[in-house]
Amino acid sequence: MIIVDSLMVKIALIGLLGIGAQWVAWRTGRPAIALMLIVGILAGPVLGIIDPERDFGALQEPIIKLAVAVILFEGGLSLNFRELRQAGGAVFMMVFIAGPIAWVLGTGAAHYGAGLSWEISALLGGIMIVTGPTVIGPMLRTLRVPSRVRNVLKWEGIVNDPIGALLAVGIYAYITYEGPNANIAAISMDVLAASFLAGLIGAALGYAITWLFPRGHVPEYLKAPFLLITVIGGFVLADLIMHETGLITVTVMGVVMANRQIYSSQALHRFKEDLAVLLISGVFIILSATLDWETVQQFRPQFVIFLILLLFVVRPISVLVALLFSSLPWRERLFIAWIAPRGIVAVAITGLFAIRLVDHGFPGAEALVPLSFAVVIATIFAHGFSAAWVAERLGINEGKGEGILIVGATRWSVALGKILKSLDIEVLMADTSQFALRRARHEDLKVHQGDILDEAHNDHIELGEFQHMIVATDNDSQNQLITADLGPEMGFDQISRLSNDSRGKAKSKVGHGRILFESGTDFNSLLDRERDGWRFSKTNITEIFSAEEYRKNLETDEEPLAVLKEDRRLLFFATDAKPVIENGDVVISFVAPDTPEERKADRAAKEAEKNGDTKSES
Repeated sequence: MIIVDSLMVKIALIGLLGIGAQWVAWRTGRPAIALMLIVGILAGPVLGIIDPERDFGALQEPIIKLAVAVILFEGGLSLNFRELRQAGGAVFMMVFIAGPIAWVLGTGAAHYGAGLSWEISALLGGIMIVTGPTVIGPMLRTLRVPSRVRNVLKWEGIVNDPIGALLAVGIYAYITYEGPNANIAAISMDVLAASFLAGLIGAALGYAITWLFPRGHVPEYLKAPFLLITVIGGFVLADLIMHETGLITVTVMGVVMANRQIYSSQALHRFKEDLAVLLISGVFIILSATLDWETVQQFRPQFVIFLILLLFVVRPISVLVALLFSSLPWRERLFIAWIAPRGIVAVAITGLFAIRLVDHGFPGAEALVPLSFAVVIATIFAHGFSAAWVAERLGINEGKGEGILIVGATRWSVALGKILKSLDIEVLMADTSQFALRRARHEDLKVHQGDILDEAHNDHIELGEFQHMIVATDNDSQNQLITADLGPEMGFDQISRLSNDSRGKAKSKVGHGRILFESGTDFNSLLDRERDGWRFSKTNITEIFSAEEYRKNLETDEEPLAVLKEDRRLLFFATDAKPVIENGDVVISFVAPDTPEERKADRAAKEAEKNGDTKSES
């Protein structure tokens, strides 16, 4: 027990449990937020290993608040205004129409369902409009729903977090006002003024960072820590002006940076993503561990009525009314109306105000903490475990991606995209050059202009849509960089690259991706062959024409590129990967042009077939 009682051991254990739960969720396909909640409860009230109030004392609140600030900033960094082209109207309605409706209905649900006073109910109703990136992010990571739905849920979660917090601040200021007259207008103006100032601070910091970084005023190795300290400093500064306004500062700062170029390395993107994952894991374990037995005993049976109203009345009505005249299909509206898990922000803010209201002697304030935990547990389990099922039933689950992403638009890669399209496989050609993409457009292939690393990290290209990526630029170092950077996202076995070295087969190694073709044929050789008339062909493997027969018919240097299975999986041949060819498969090969005699015989056969069809018609 001496070892377990060590604070250092407990901090390490929190990290281990949080990341472990996320890893198990990844392996099993279960919602990570639900598993983290379960693990935190087991380590906290069940086994008593972690007691945040005892272990961290006065540090608990600032630790959680600063972690939430960094998480919200990271969420703001993912909010690019380009996403609003499809979902802008719906996002506006979700924030400015669904939010107020949810507050009013949530207040009524808390008063009539949970039996709380109107003042406490209004406070709780305001807090419960938040969802947040800490729960929406991990949930969306395991779902493949239309981008409109993802963008609406993501923007709502990040934007509503500070709005819900500030709404609670205003209500708290009103109900605890001790002067002769509680002036709603004056209190509202104070909150709005503080919010506006916090927004200005966030915008100024965002512009400052995007001005300093591109001009080399901060060295590359200091950019990540410099950014982290700026986020924390901005949050604390705004929070000193008025509690919870720091959430606006970090959100606005993130949004400004998301829509301005910072010309920094991908290490900065990786840093903020990794930090957010660590903080979400740690804070979830800490908050769920604070759920002690005393809090559980304060839960009343009538609180179940409030939970039912929140899940099946408040959220559906507020969303469906708000989106009544939107362009979203009704199936997508229903899905959004169901998904609203609450997380860190809801529990943290509720706990903060509960303590203050109890100190002020408000009856019923002690019920806020068990209610907030009940909402978090109920919504995480209800929405986390049912999201995929509901999406499937509504017909908006896009399932596992079957497309192919080809990076680098050359004559060879465009020819590959063309034959894949002929097999009804969705192909996306990506290249930084608009000129290079002209050939792909001419073949009616879907194209995307931009740096694949920036596009993928900023979620402009959803990697989950693709079962495989072919990296085929004319720069071997770029090919290796793309593979090494995006390999952890897609899986290294889902990425194949061309080598620009004739010794490519010897250079295939972990972290640099598989080298395409069994022979590891290099980029220049492929282009030369394509110029000499080599082409892609497709061969159906049957009992009559077996895989062995297919192999015997290959000429010198001809070889298979990929096998299309009956379940639509496309498996690529590489120097260290040799898919099994079976009956019913379609093999895509890169083959030499026909000889003049073969072309003549082929034309004669086609002419004879044509004449035969003409005679039969007559």
